[in-house]
Amino acid sequence: MMRQAQKQLAQLQKIQEELETLTVEGTAGGGAVKVTMTGKQIVESVTIEPEAAEEVELLQDMVLAAVNDASNKAQELAAQKMSVVTGGMNIPGF
Repeated sequence: MMRQAQKQLAQLQKIQEELETLTVEGTAGGGAVKVTMTGKQIVESVTIEPEAAEEVELLQDMVLAAVNDASNKAQELAAQKMSVVTGGMNIPGF
């Protein structure tokens, strides 16, 4: 039982490292705003099409929507990767 737990812990740590290298992209405004984020939910880039910058309030809303979209995708990616090891159990800290 202890060996199995140690093996699962090692697998979870490997997945955590993998999530640092995987990326997801969130978009808003039909692609006018794009946010690239790692599987660990670290924003790597924000791309804004020039025409999206004309209305500041709309641009702010689109950036927020794109970040939230990317964050949701990163969470889904992490949950998918972790479920392989945990069998769907939610383990705190991972």
